[in-house]
Amino acid sequence: MTFKKHLFVLNKSDYIRGKRRPKVDCILCAILRGDPAVESLLITHDELVAVSANLYPYNAGHVLIFPTRHIYDLRELTEAEDKAFMAMTRQCLDLLDRLYTPAGYNIGFNIGDASGASIDHLHQHVVPRYPKELGIVDIISGTKIIIEDPSVTMTRLREAFAEKNVKR
Repeated sequence: MTFKKHLFVLNKSDYIRGKRRPKVDCILCAILRGDPAVESLLITHDELVAVSANLYPYNAGHVLIFPTRHIYDLRELTEAEDKAFMAMTRQCLDLLDRLYTPAGYNIGFNIGDASGASIDHLHQHVVPRYPKELGIVDIISGTKIIIEDPSVTMTRLREAFAEKNVKR
């Protein structure tokens, strides 16, 4: 099915056009340093890797995993960062399975403008996928609806990480 319309946060059109607010060099670095001008959906982090709910999710439970060091390309990860990154990805998958029970995942990186990358800081999307994702509104109106606010995703996953005694 081709979607003719999307329901989305109204300020996303500015984001897509590159008019991003607040003006910071890197949104992910600003989140990590606790910049009060930035809306933070940070879920957990350690010295090498961090997890945030996506401000503009494709589905409930959509998270971003990223190194705490500002790098652009996957090949720049150190061996320790690579190991921590994969461990955090596995941990996120386990927690998302428990909290959201998806049927599958889309997991990937967008590197470079041509790929659709909108943040110049390496990050991996983890998007839970569900059976029969299309609902009646999707079918009748050709509109995709996101059913969970990203702040709810952040809260649920923060609590799940805390239960596992993961440093936040």
